[in-house]
Amino acid sequence: MSTNTASQPQVKGANIAIVTMFFLFAMIAFVTNLAAPFGTIWKNQYDWSGMVGNMMNFLAYLFMGIPAGNLLVKIGYKKTALLAIAIGIFGLFLQFLSSQIGLETNVFAVGENMVHLNYVIYLLGAFICGFCVCMLNTVVNPMLNNLGGGGNRGNQFIQIGGSCNSLAATLTPLLVGILIGQVTASTGMSDVLPLLFIAMGVFVVAFLVIWFVQIPEPQQANSVSKVKMSHSPWSFRHTVLGVIGIFFYVGIEVGIPGVLIFYLSDSNASGITENAVAVAGSVAAVYWLLMLCGRLVSSVISGKVSSRTQLITVSAVGIILILAAICTPSDIRISMPAYSVEDGFTTALVPVSAALLVLCGLCTSVMWGGIFNLAVEGLGKYTAKASGIFMMMVVGGGVMPLIQEAIAGKAGYLASYWLVIAMLAYLLFYAFIGSRNVNTDIPVGEEEEIENAL
Repeated sequence: MSTNTASQPQVKGANIAIVTMFFLFAMIAFVTNLAAPFGTIWKNQYDWSGMVGNMMNFLAYLFMGIPAGNLLVKIGYKKTALLAIAIGIFGLFLQFLSSQIGLETNVFAVGENMVHLNYVIYLLGAFICGFCVCMLNTVVNPMLNNLGGGGNRGNQFIQIGGSCNSLAATLTPLLVGILIGQVTASTGMSDVLPLLFIAMGVFVVAFLVIWFVQIPEPQQANSVSKVKMSHSPWSFRHTVLGVIGIFFYVGIEVGIPGVLIFYLSDSNASGITENAVAVAGSVAAVYWLLMLCGRLVSSVISGKVSSRTQLITVSAVGIILILAAICTPSDIRISMPAYSVEDGFTTALVPVSAALLVLCGLCTSVMWGGIFNLAVEGLGKYTAKASGIFMMMVVGGGVMPLIQEAIAGKAGYLASYWLVIAMLAYLLFYAFIGSRNVNTDIPVGEEEEIENAL
């Protein structure tokens, strides 16, 4: 009886908190995936800038990955979530502010082009939003698990939250494409202000809900966790190689649709002459939709099919799809779903290579879980520290697409996907060889550390 009574305060308002976490899960994808389509706006002003905002968003993970975990321990789920949301509102406000500043103030030069203050403010906003989504990523998964009471129900809540994340990722480029339509010399951030207002509004509502709803907090770390460990995650070869794998994977996941949007938005390259940006957003949305489908399928088969087998399969298939996309002439076309304000839902003729790249969404959907599971296998007490390192390596989603865009500027959009093939080849190597734990002699239980401490 006493146990039930003690748990009542945590249960009170839990349903509201759960729904709020689902919204936050969606907002993580929404805020993150604004960067690539926004790049089509800035690319019109600075031809080198398409992926810079995306890079700034992901660069924040490098600085905030481990501190976010430390915050969770020191101040708890609720305060960390509130702080993350407040930071996100500020970052979105800065992006809004960038649309209100003219081009009168020069900040610095890149080659022959002057960079204006409005773009610098936008990049700062993207960087600050990166802090927000990194902290929310650290909070939302364990918070949903706690709200569900752990076990199967907690995992079910996380899966539902992941579905909300994928759905938001699907809708974001579509909505940006609808608002922009066709990029012209006059297209600017002011054309997508409704999306920024929606994002800020949802964040404000989420902040107020979390403020007033009681959130169950994790148990404080026990004394064992304070004992100095004799090794670290870096002592395990398969973990180190897995960290590199996560870095490449996020670069693959973001780079495929990111450069695809630029490719289809460029009428000279894609041959799309009407509503090119809207078509590009619609096609990219299909990529994220296929990621959602892939995750749902993986959740069904993962009980029978190992992470290694799944990673081998999707890495190999991804290489084949991208090779086919590179080798297929751009004048061979296929109908794909599209949307524009003028015509509503319709179809558009796009290069077959675009359809092949979109299919890669089925492959990238299961890579994170596969790499993570293989990389932490056999780590025991070192798993928590490894998780913080993996969160830092999400920065690959900013670095590798930036490199890919640079290659696209020199060699062409489709040629830039050779970089993606190289990264997929690494993941194939990791699944076959690199994921095997060759450091089984390192003790991973708590008992030895306690004995050594005594």
